[in-house]
Amino acid sequence: MNDSLAVATGGLTKRFRHQVAVDAIDLAVPRGAVYGFLGPNGSGKTTTIRMLLGLVQPTSGSRELLGREIPRYAGHVLPRVGALVEGPAFHPYLSGWDNLERLDAADRYADPRTSRARIGAALERVGLAAAARKHYRAYSLGMRQRLAIAAALLMPRELLVLDEPTNGLDPQGTREVRHLIGDLAGDGTTVLVSSHLLSEVEQVCSHVGVMHIGKLVAQGPVAEVRGGAEARVRVSTDRPREAAAVLSGLGITDVTVARGDVLGALGTVEVEKVVPALVADGVPVLGFVVERPSLEDLFVGLTGEGFDVSG
Repeated sequence: MNDSLAVATGGLTKRFRHQVAVDAIDLAVPRGAVYGFLGPNGSGKTTTIRMLLGLVQPTSGSRELLGREIPRYAGHVLPRVGALVEGPAFHPYLSGWDNLERLDAADRYADPRTSRARIGAALERVGLAAAARKHYRAYSLGMRQRLAIAAALLMPRELLVLDEPTNGLDPQGTREVRHLIGDLAGDGTTVLVSSHLLSEVEQVCSHVGVMHIGKLVAQGPVAEVRGGAEARVRVSTDRPREAAAVLSGLGITDVTVARGDVLGALGTVEVEKVVPALVADGVPVLGFVVERPSLEDLFVGLTGEGFDVSG
């Protein structure tokens, strides 16, 4: 049992006949983190989430939520876990409030005496208090996703598991959900959010795990994982050959010249030394940028494949 982790797996594996959907993965989601579970569709993210929640039985391996083994302690743990898996399902002709009321009434752990207060608090939390009495069919996609998150928050939750929460949303809806995830994390809730949209994860997550064909190919704090790829410098100048020579002299490697810009891999060279060295050699610096590798760069480096960064 590891109480410092909200989610932990050991060799978690799922086979469907001859196909390995999830291949011996060791997830480690720290408490209080926003963990971006990344991978293209079909990489094994949803199957993993279903195994974590006890919806699918693993072929082998272990899993713990909030320091407790699943499924042995599922009855104790799962009431403290909120989840949104494969999109919300609500009654279109009921209001947002009435939909939540029906869900709360079906929860054997929920106290009916506090139902109204908890529903109101959940709707307020996701910014839907003003639309509580509107029919669900009149909700935008972003409002529908926020209502689904409100459903997951009807009871106090220590862990929130969201499977593709921005799937199908327009930019405004995506921003709404992203801000909500950030707010929830700010209150101390651990959030595991799976996504195939790298740009969204990069803006909100503290930790990341990258799935590729059923394998977990990278995991850790975003800065640490991304730090595995080298930063590069880009110098804009009207004397590129001289600039290239200065960069090489500093120890910057892989120096190339392209359309007046000089690029190179920074490596262990201290970035604050670059511009003074250029100026000291009489090289005019019209622009200087340190290009940090993005999560997209990381993913391509790990798997050799492109990735959907926008939708």
